[in-house]
Amino acid sequence: MKNHQSNTGPEVPIPQERSEPARLINSQGSSPFLLVCEHASCFIPPEFESLGLPPELRTAHIAWDPGALAVAQRLSRTLDARLVAATVSRLVYDCNRPPTAQDAMPRKSEVYDIPGNLNLTQHGREQRIQDYYEPFQALLTETLATTKSTSSVPVMATIHSFSPVYREQQRTTEIGILHDSDTRFADTLLQLAPQHSPLKFRRNDPYGPADGVTHTLQAHGLKTGVMNVMIEIRNDLIRTQVQQDAMAAMLAGLLLATWKALTTRVPRKEGI
Repeated sequence: MKNHQSNTGPEVPIPQERSEPARLINSQGSSPFLLVCEHASCFIPPEFESLGLPPELRTAHIAWDPGALAVAQRLSRTLDARLVAATVSRLVYDCNRPPTAQDAMPRKSEVYDIPGNLNLTQHGREQRIQDYYEPFQALLTETLATTKSTSSVPVMATIHSFSPVYREQQRTTEIGILHDSDTRFADTLLQLAPQHSPLKFRRNDPYGPADGVTHTLQAHGLKTGVMNVMIEIRNDLIRTQVQQDAMAAMLAGLLLATWKALTTRVPRKEGI
């Protein structure tokens, strides 16, 4: 979710329009899963003049989560799940942050200043909140309500990627399973993970609630009682289409196995 790294794989961000601040994919999905990809795009609308960044940084990891949307889209097809995806770079607005967070519109990401955010006025901040954050939240709220109405035990899973090297340190975690105070889904998933993959799964690593990364889980999982989990994939594992397909297939099987293990003992809840 943080750190810089060029996207060297074949993935190309889907062109977006200003009139589409958030996108719903597979709106008729029948799965109990609702997928979310807050860092799906590195698109910076023309009026922001690239935020003053050179081309190599506009497609680096500071701008989005490379590979995350591709994996989320494949999961959406495999699971027949609805997918809510952000359509602009997190440097314009990070939809996994509340408006009060300093890094919702970051002035600096890692060692890089973001020139277009350095002198952002209060009016400018409010305009971005109105244009990007609020429509994303409204679409996610509506889609979650639909999923709850069609599934007796719904689950919200957010899909992210992280860089293999952070501040010159190699990360050994390959898939992070993140949660906030609701650990139900994460606990069972971590128990079942070794049966589905030899990859190194770790709890709340490389990030956790203390890093401010669980806003979506809090706002749409904890507040509604819907089981929720955040999946962080090390992005060197999902650079190619073959890798993305394999990762999505493995995760689909693991998510379904976890859901099946829980459905007989977890009642539907309207709040926590």
